[in-house]
Amino acid sequence: MTDLPLISVIVPVYRVEAYLDRCVQSIVSQTYPNLEIILIDDGSPDRSGAMCDAWAARDSRIRVIHQENAGGGQARNAGLDAATGERIAFVDSDDYLAPDGFRYLETLLEQGADIAEGAYVETTEDNTVFGADAGEVRFYTPLEAMGCHIRDTAFRQLIWNKLYRRKTVGDVRFPVGTKIDDEFFTYRVLGNARRLVRSDKQVYAYRQQPDSVMHGGFSLRRLEGIQAQEQRLEYLKTNMPSLVYEGRANLFLHCQYAMQMSLRYLSGTDLQTARESLKKTVSRLTPLMPSRKLSAAGNLWLLLGQLSFEGSCRLQNFLERKDTKRGGSDGISP
Repeated sequence: MTDLPLISVIVPVYRVEAYLDRCVQSIVSQTYPNLEIILIDDGSPDRSGAMCDAWAARDSRIRVIHQENAGGGQARNAGLDAATGERIAFVDSDDYLAPDGFRYLETLLEQGADIAEGAYVETTEDNTVFGADAGEVRFYTPLEAMGCHIRDTAFRQLIWNKLYRRKTVGDVRFPVGTKIDDEFFTYRVLGNARRLVRSDKQVYAYRQQPDSVMHGGFSLRRLEGIQAQEQRLEYLKTNMPSLVYEGRANLFLHCQYAMQMSLRYLSGTDLQTARESLKKTVSRLTPLMPSRKLSAAGNLWLLLGQLSFEGSCRLQNFLERKDTKRGGSDGISP
């Protein structure tokens, strides 16, 4: 076991007593044995903290950090600061892993990659069946991976379907006090890599919960994703200038989508705050000319949005309502 690189598995824990056992069981049962499992109890008001301690008593690979509630970003930072492994992995405490997830991702890293990404399956159950087919395995340069990240086709902002070399994470940390923190983290770590690899093999089960941050409706906190993309754009200007246009256009389209959601779900001062914030961001991005780097739909909404930003968002909402009545898709979003 000691010949295998040590994987530090970082698990922030908060109000997950219904799911925690399934999560930790999937980690301790990995076919890859050389693990350092760091459970960070983020001041959870339920039994989660005591459950962490019980697991530590059962498996010597588990360490527990108890802290006052400070959010997922601070919890993951505490885990990163405590980690001693040559590899870093993140697991959300309501999700779980395929039995051979870490072993498979490590075999990909051994082929000369700094970050290995697998596929995931969305579920509401504890007994998901993972596909065994690895499908396409492809290696990427950092520039190629960042392009896919911007287009949301691979190396997405998700942190938990990846295995990282410790040196690639380096001193990158999560923001504190935000509800959406992975979008501030992922692009910087991708930029630190020298070579990346992605496989279609399913290694992770992403549990869908209606009360989660991403499924709990739209609020002003969701605009934190716009802030993360603004920071990513500044990073691209310095480090990957050939991707600046795509970064700007993608941010513009995300602003349109955020304005759509704001018009649907916000009102009063919240809507006005969103309107002012998004229009301020858009003013820094324009003018933007159409490009072959975008889809036909993307170019259309880019042009309409520059003629009338809020008007284009109201039009999208109208078309989506009309399409929904016909039983169609949800329309256009970035």
